[in-house]
Amino acid sequence: MDTRSGFHHSLDGLRSELLAMGRNVEQLIHEAVESLARADEKLAKAVIDSDDEVDGAMSRIDELCLRLIALQQPMASDLRVIGTALKIATDLERIADHAVDIAKITIRLNGEELVKPLEIIPQMAEQAKDMLRESLLSYTERNVHRAAALADKDDGVDKMYSTVMTEIIGLMGTDIAKNRQLTHLMLVASHLERVGDHTTNIGEAVIYMVTGKRKDLNV
Repeated sequence: MDTRSGFHHSLDGLRSELLAMGRNVEQLIHEAVESLARADEKLAKAVIDSDDEVDGAMSRIDELCLRLIALQQPMASDLRVIGTALKIATDLERIADHAVDIAKITIRLNGEELVKPLEIIPQMAEQAKDMLRESLLSYTERNVHRAAALADKDDGVDKMYSTVMTEIIGLMGTDIAKNRQLTHLMLVASHLERVGDHTTNIGEAVIYMVTGKRKDLNV
């Protein structure tokens, strides 16, 4: 296998590792919000425990990238590909952290009945997961238009976040226990809003990888 063929083979391995990490992170978002909706502490603890797998994937991707830089003497365009992989892995790891934080809120609520059924928060989670899938597709396809479209999707998440915050503030009163739960739900919405921001970061990284130009999707 010649040097360039070996390099591209290594890039394929890096891409596969990154996509597997992305699928795992998407599942963690789903399970974290599901644990909240069902007051399922066992599922919440599984999400928290799974964070070690994400951290392990991050370490493997770091090592692969450093090895490619050290051994393959990549050209400028190759360096953008490697740098993008590192950037995406970092954002995926942070998304996983948000999923873990949501799962921890499930445990803090300790099975107490929710003040009102969750409606918009699961919708936010679905939109965030869709954005994550789209961001990773834009990476595998090197599709700048798909990456740029994440900005509009993120606007949708932001609008849902604003709606949740308005609803929760309207429900607050003098009941300390009720206000405590509502504050936790505000934090859940905040974590999902941040997931949307991290997926637009991935889109920005893809655009830079393909074009060499930086574009801000979080405006």
